[in-house]
Amino acid sequence: MGLLELSMIGFGLSMDAFAVAVSRGLILKKMQWKIAIIIGTYFGLFQAIMPLLGYISGIKFGELISKYSGLITFVLLLLIGMNMIKESFSNKDKKMDNNIGFIYMISLALATSIDAFAIGITFSFLKINILEAIFIIGIITFIVSIFGVKIGNEFGNKYEKSAQIIGGMILIVIGLKSLLKFIGIF
Repeated sequence: MGLLELSMIGFGLSMDAFAVAVSRGLILKKMQWKIAIIIGTYFGLFQAIMPLLGYISGIKFGELISKYSGLITFVLLLLIGMNMIKESFSNKDKKMDNNIGFIYMISLALATSIDAFAIGITFSFLKINILEAIFIIGIITFIVSIFGVKIGNEFGNKYEKSAQIIGGMILIVIGLKSLLKFIGIF
């Protein structure tokens, strides 16, 4: 598999991370490149680590995780999205733009990278150079996620409080898509 194919896989895998990064950018009051880079780093690292874990794990364990990945993604994104919506109705003046806590970001990064685990299993069958693949996937996701935060911030600054609701709804829709895939409808 060449650079073009790996890059296409990287872009495909980065789309969930992009959508979540947009939702994070929606709630930033001011564009903060440090936060965008942190978000990009979490997503890029997980998009690189998960194919490596899939590659190493092999078929037995990989089939189990792959079998339930849609359900796991749904639950994580539903919980995070509902929390964002709930906080939008809170009267507290919280600074959501600084919500890049370790557990929160790990949950988002894991939810957006479960599909990459299955790709890693596929890579083991195809005898792909896994180091090259994870580097390309990780870098692409890092860059795409940073742009997602920026795009979300541009939109969010225009629509303020409702942007947080929209961000939560985006996460829930991505989660529902994963659930529908898990059930076999989509």
